[in-house]
Amino acid sequence: MKKIKIDASIALLLLIAVLLVIGIGVAVYLLNPDPFQESLADGRPVNVLFVIENEGKPLSSYVLMFSAETKRSAIIDVPGSLGLIIPQINRMDRIDAVYDSRRIGPFQTEVERLLGIDMAFSIVITLENLGRITDLLQGVEIFIPSLVEIFQDELILFPSGVNALDGDKAILYLSYELPEESRELSNFRRQRFFLGFLRRLGQQSQFLHNSEVTRLFQSYISTAMNQRTLLRLIDEFSGIDTERVNIQTVGGDERDNAGQLLIFPHMNGALIRDIVRQNQVILVQPPGSYFIDRVFTVEILNGTTQTGLAGRTAELFRGFGYDIISIGNADRNDYERTLIIDRSGYREMAVAFGDIIRCSNIRFDDPEQAELDHDFIIQSFVYRADFTIILGRDFNGRIVTE
Repeated sequence: MKKIKIDASIALLLLIAVLLVIGIGVAVYLLNPDPFQESLADGRPVNVLFVIENEGKPLSSYVLMFSAETKRSAIIDVPGSLGLIIPQINRMDRIDAVYDSRRIGPFQTEVERLLGIDMAFSIVITLENLGRITDLLQGVEIFIPSLVEIFQDELILFPSGVNALDGDKAILYLSYELPEESRELSNFRRQRFFLGFLRRLGQQSQFLHNSEVTRLFQSYISTAMNQRTLLRLIDEFSGIDTERVNIQTVGGDERDNAGQLLIFPHMNGALIRDIVRQNQVILVQPPGSYFIDRVFTVEILNGTTQTGLAGRTAELFRGFGYDIISIGNADRNDYERTLIIDRSGYREMAVAFGDIIRCSNIRFDDPEQAELDHDFIIQSFVYRADFTIILGRDFNGRIVTE
């Protein structure tokens, strides 16, 4: 009888210990701050760094910025050949010179410094594992504008139109190089795939909640996120309208630096930081604000003798998400003051548009007259932009000076 009592006491103690461990685990889970929730607490966009790695270096690096509340998003494409003064190595070099496949921290720090934002999370995927994830997701659909022919032991075709790529095709599509393809077209091709990849992750978010699938997916990526945060992030992708995402590549001038052809960011990076700040403001604007869900069109005219000014200014406004439908010369080349003509009917938006280059010289056309003009425009097959900007001598290539 005594032995039975002792055994019962031991069993009771074991039960209490098990319940205590479970209670502590639940408490830790509930009390442990969710980094995703913390990043949403102040209402600012969530910033996530994605690196697609090939042979130990970034093939593509993207910063996804999105608002969980408004479902708006924007993407910054960060080329690895950007030339910067990198404090970590105390010299001018490519931004990916500090990239280490075993430790993303130094590279992430340089991207944060370049863009002027903090990164909530980072995800690194090798090219081979991206192919495996593509197969796990049962393919990624992308639109290919024109036929691509590649010879690798045999002829491989990417037909024009919508293509569903499996893992092997995805790897090839991201990695092939053609001598006639420019850097811009190569970037565009990879950007289209990345958008398709994000869209497919969102579409398959419930499938990825399957415990076995989640475990497999996590084995294909490198991230500091725990499973709960990772799945929460992927769930948010399902609400992103990838057809309306603005992708901005960090642009600059190509120059030789110690035998390397580097891209030096415009205005030492000040331009891309301005673009990022503007995007972060727009992403969190609630429905009904003057940052409405439409893309405004812009016509840019050079009213000076400075060659190429309209083209460089188009790149600036394109980075802020505007659709540049026309660039050219104004009716004369001696404009002293830069002028913005607004036909949108949204005065606040016109002011915000002018603020990008600090131009307050805005002429507001009568919206009713604009509607009358619209009938004529349709008949004459001429489209007038929401905003026309005539560049004057007071514009220094970035802002209007006094």
